[in-house]
Amino acid sequence: MAILTTGRRAVLLGALAAPSLAYGQTRRPLRLVVPFPPGGGVDSLGRLLAERLAPLLEGQQVLVENRSGGGGLIGADAVAKGPADGTILGIIGAATLCAAPFIQPTMPFDVTKDFRAISQISDSAVVLAVSGKLAQERGWTDMAALLAWARANPGGVRVGNAGVGTVTHLALSAINSAAGVELTPVPYRGGAQQAVDLLAGTLEGSVDLPAALLPHIQSGAVRAMGVTSGTRLGLMPQVPALAETPGLSGIDIRSWNVILAPAATPEAEVQRLFAAIRRVGQDPSFGQALRPFGYDAVVSDSPAAMTAKIAAETPVWRRLVEVSGAARQ
Repeated sequence: MAILTTGRRAVLLGALAAPSLAYGQTRRPLRLVVPFPPGGGVDSLGRLLAERLAPLLEGQQVLVENRSGGGGLIGADAVAKGPADGTILGIIGAATLCAAPFIQPTMPFDVTKDFRAISQISDSAVVLAVSGKLAQERGWTDMAALLAWARANPGGVRVGNAGVGTVTHLALSAINSAAGVELTPVPYRGGAQQAVDLLAGTLEGSVDLPAALLPHIQSGAVRAMGVTSGTRLGLMPQVPALAETPGLSGIDIRSWNVILAPAATPEAEVQRLFAAIRRVGQDPSFGQALRPFGYDAVVSDSPAAMTAKIAAETPVWRRLVEVSGAARQ
């Protein structure tokens, strides 16, 4: 297995000159676009997927390429405008596909026209956590105590998130709306720096995937207030669901990531890639590898099923956008 690092923080996986089955020629590498910086949960998901995909794709190399910015839009746009020949895929989140169109004044792509859905690959929730030191000093023993303190101290709880329109921002907005408080959102491009600032006391709180916060929760440096799913996560069963807090019973926000290709990708390539991704996603060892990052492995029954899910979920995310106040005018 070869590993190659470029200016785009790419990782090349697979044999250097493996032949394809077609005409004895080599396949061009498959670029797997991750729309967030290295070191976060989505990046980890992408690298685990790439490592396991390479052996299943007739020796085709798999290149993980980080294209961060715009809350996922820059990476998604790179996929939409990429070559439609089975050499580019993207790991794109639900918020980018289902929320961003109702936030951005203009979109660089059309979700319904510029992509071909391949399969879902993961499902997750996010966790709201606060500085362990501040929690002790201010009596933030649970989410109800944090909300009470925030009501008495407007603007006193700054909470890091991945930026307007991301699942972390929309989840925070839903909490604020349901509880009638103002946990002040502070946008970050990636979870790694967000965790650094939380530990340093620059931030009072953070909303992020469990992967970025779990080590600090386990060490006691950070205190988890709750997860956004309607029930507790198997990864951290000791952390309550936010819905267990009075006033937040309606909070049930889970995100998912889908593998997308450019719209004009040939059906044969779509099916080839779907078959390989499904094999990876159904392997119990892949699911086990994802658990520490806060993901469940979930794959679609077919590309058509994934397309239908995007359409069905879009109204749900639109309502979250409206609650957040970020809807375009």
